[in-house]
Amino acid sequence: MEYLLLAIIALCSGVIGSLVGLGGGVILVPATLFVGINLGYIPDLTPQTVVGLSVVMMIFTGLSSTFAHMKSKTVDYKSGFIFFVGSIPGTMFGAWVNQFLDLPSFNLYFGILLIMLSTLLLVKDKLKPVYWFVENGTKKQYIDQNGKEYVYGYPVWFAFLLTFAVGFASGLFGIGGGSMIVPAMLLLFQFPPHVAVATSMFLVFLSSLANSASHIALGNVPWIYTLPIIVGAYIGAQFGSALTKKMKSETLVFALRIILLLLGIRSIIDGLFF
Repeated sequence: MEYLLLAIIALCSGVIGSLVGLGGGVILVPATLFVGINLGYIPDLTPQTVVGLSVVMMIFTGLSSTFAHMKSKTVDYKSGFIFFVGSIPGTMFGAWVNQFLDLPSFNLYFGILLIMLSTLLLVKDKLKPVYWFVENGTKKQYIDQNGKEYVYGYPVWFAFLLTFAVGFASGLFGIGGGSMIVPAMLLLFQFPPHVAVATSMFLVFLSSLANSASHIALGNVPWIYTLPIIVGAYIGAQFGSALTKKMKSETLVFALRIILLLLGIRSIIDGLFF
């Protein structure tokens, strides 16, 4: 029963994560905590092992999505590697801090993060783009399939600082950095939307390798549950990547805002009162 539940959760996480470039951890972690621990269907899980499962899942979510986006040539590999280098120390530090969190503390801090992400997704369309980073950084050019030209870029030093913070949150909570880096890529660095999503998933793949190594070393990966997570996430990511070519993701992003908000409130309540 627990294997089927994990496979379904991973499948949904892979679809949503790939479709909007989030990596899927923001769905898998709270859903697995709720179903596995709060409802008691997988009682041997802990916050640390749920995070361990999430980072292993994101290797395959990121890899599956990256392969799909490579065909459309929307992955900015150079930027992905730069962001990855900045995120490595943050990821390792976050994984180390994670071992000191008990379930109430994890729920409380994770709930706060989910509400912050929900708020960011809610207001990002109302925020005005910041052009300073493009004007004072390395500029790049991209022409999409409709002939529209984009100029984007960033100062490398700022990208390192930003991705260190993103890596820390990813290592601490087991979420893909895409939930934080995609809005920054769109609003600060002026990335074309499809390039931002594709490059984010490439970053998710790379950073999850380092993230998983850290959590494996700390003994946080319950190997017995990894197979349904990997299979479900890989299939879901393929499906989500295919959907990006056929539909607009605004409806899903709106639903995701509400889901993250509700999950965040639920996590905070669990952290404070249970």
